[in-house]
Amino acid sequence: MDFRLFWLALGAFAVGTGAFVIASLLPAIASETGVSMAQAGTLVLAFAIAYAVGAPVLSALTGGANRRPVLVASMLVFGLANIGAAFSPNFEGLLLARIVMAAASGLFASAAQGAAVTLSTPQTRTRAISVIVGGTTLSVALGAPIGALIANVMDWRSAFLAIGVVALLVAGALRLMLPASMLGTRLSLGERLLVAFRPGIGSALLVTIFAVGASFTVFTYIASLSSEIGLSLSLMPLVLLAFGVGAAIGNYASGQLADRFGAALTVRWVIILSSLTLAVFSAVAYLVPTPIAGYLLLGLMVPWGVIGWGFPPAQSSRLVNLAPEAAPISLGLNASAVYLGVALGSLIGGADIAMVASAKDLGWVGAAMGVVALAIHLYATRVPRPLEVRLG
Repeated sequence: MDFRLFWLALGAFAVGTGAFVIASLLPAIASETGVSMAQAGTLVLAFAIAYAVGAPVLSALTGGANRRPVLVASMLVFGLANIGAAFSPNFEGLLLARIVMAAASGLFASAAQGAAVTLSTPQTRTRAISVIVGGTTLSVALGAPIGALIANVMDWRSAFLAIGVVALLVAGALRLMLPASMLGTRLSLGERLLVAFRPGIGSALLVTIFAVGASFTVFTYIASLSSEIGLSLSLMPLVLLAFGVGAAIGNYASGQLADRFGAALTVRWVIILSSLTLAVFSAVAYLVPTPIAGYLLLGLMVPWGVIGWGFPPAQSSRLVNLAPEAAPISLGLNASAVYLGVALGSLIGGADIAMVASAKDLGWVGAAMGVVALAIHLYATRVPRPLEVRLG
């Protein structure tokens, strides 16, 4: 395996940490900047929309360019945006920094997978891409908890500063180590978006939006929910670590289950179990006394991580099965759909908190979104499609 792939994976780790650590920082940010929790949630919403829209647009604009300057520039901008967030004088400045880092994140993620393909042989291509994806998984398992710990020991600004420093180091390493002759593939934005109209692709992307949205209705505001039911905010690193451990297990197990039982069936059961878990969160919040409810929520984070992160690999496998020849584009669109789901969940969760002044209902709201995702998935898979093939 080419050692340069691990620098790309470290870049994916930094990007993923920046995306996921924010959930633990929102209460402190809201307190310092004088905004409500619903308003603080727009930091997640804005990031998600900027990523979802920016990734395909910027990928189309830079598709034919050399991969090295694209990767270096995107990681450099991401790092500087995090440092800018650390020194932002007000909430508006922090929001702008989040938008910039999201656009850079989307471009880096797309270019990194293309570079992984270039640096590998046809026989090692899947393993090369899995190394990059592994960086994102590790950001959930370790990056977000470490960022939360830094915020606990120091402050939320230090968490952004640490991510920024790592990103700048990665940018320098990529500039030194990557070859200068890695050309991308030029495809217009229209050509990329047309893939969504292929049989089964569009409905699968809708499933991604609602399934991810269901989880992020709760995950975005997990710190608020934890605090409301008696779990100290000082334990947020442990909450995220528990979720991350489950996510690492789920990410691996889902691929195995999809290979054995089929991607469509795996996606179906992941959505069902995830919706039930979300409903349990609200039931615990209302029915179990504090602080027992808080520690019960902490215990639920591992199975929730296993179930929730069982969705991305199985759904990716399903998209590849639907149109193998268009897999790079459909997977890129799915990444945008993931962040549209993050935006939708953050928006709905924030609206719910603003209306009822509590995060306790979020599990039920998320479960309802999961039911929508399940309905779309069941409708789309009600009969076998002639273009779908099983891989493996």
